[in-house]
Amino acid sequence: MSHHPFAVTLAVIVRAGDRFLMVEEWQQGRVMFNQPAGHLEPGETLLNGARRELLEETGLTLPLEQAVAIYQFEAPDNGTHFVRFTFCTEVPEPLATHPQDPDGDIIRCHWLTLPEIEALGDQLRSPLIMASFRDYLAGQRFPVSALKQQS
Repeated sequence: MSHHPFAVTLAVIVRAGDRFLMVEEWQQGRVMFNQPAGHLEPGETLLNGARRELLEETGLTLPLEQAVAIYQFEAPDNGTHFVRFTFCTEVPEPLATHPQDPDGDIIRCHWLTLPEIEALGDQLRSPLIMASFRDYLAGQRFPVSALKQQS
């Protein structure tokens, strides 16, 4: 049996009316766009990791009570398998952001409409971004209480 490397990632859809919070970042020498997202760290719960990534990349602390989906994806460039947990939250209007990214990859945050996000094309970091927006807009949700941590 072969063993494939894998990564657990966490993403948060933040909606304010017809706008969604996107992060502009440097990745592999290119400017890319993503939802606030990142990797699960050792000893961290899924929910706490999502909250940490949201805070680091946007400066926002928001309640996360629902998740959209769990995605499995194999990156075509390096074969890395990703398991991505996507959470969601809504705010009444776009909020000011203040990235606190310790890695220095975040350029700035943007509140964009779905057509503006779609127009980014190959600047989107992953195909899971649009997949999660489609699922979110279709009303797909499950409570974060469904995520259990066993110690």
